[in-house]
Amino acid sequence: QVQLVESGGGLVQAGGSLRLSCASSGRTFSGYGMGWFRQAPGNEREFVAAISRSVSNTYYADSVKGRFTISRDNAKNTVYLQMNSLKPEDTAVYYCAARSSIGLSTSVEGYGYWGQGTQVTVSS
Repeated sequence: QVQLVESGGGLVQAGGSLRLSCASSGRTFSGYGMGWFRQAPGNEREFVAAISRSVSNTYYADSVKGRFTISRDNAKNTVYLQMNSLKPEDTAVYYCAARSSIGLSTSVEGYGYWGQGTQVTVSS
């Protein structure tokens, strides 16, 4: 079992930055691929970014490419999402997720473990 806890959300002006963290407890963190998703009111949960177990591979949604960076520190059992040049349309609850299967996934169904989410609000 993997427990995930997100932090770092908040209110920021457009053009600003935030760094989200997701701390993992339970089984070996390095054995899981990690992802970030977000969900705005009335919308489905959507993929944001993913990182492989070994840190060698990352993948981003087109909407955040060049602005967001996913990283992980396996020694600290933590995955991060650095968000720069934030836009009002980035406003959502952000969730981290873990998958035990090999490879990256952009689908909600590809992840078996989820955090409770952290709110990010970007004002114009």
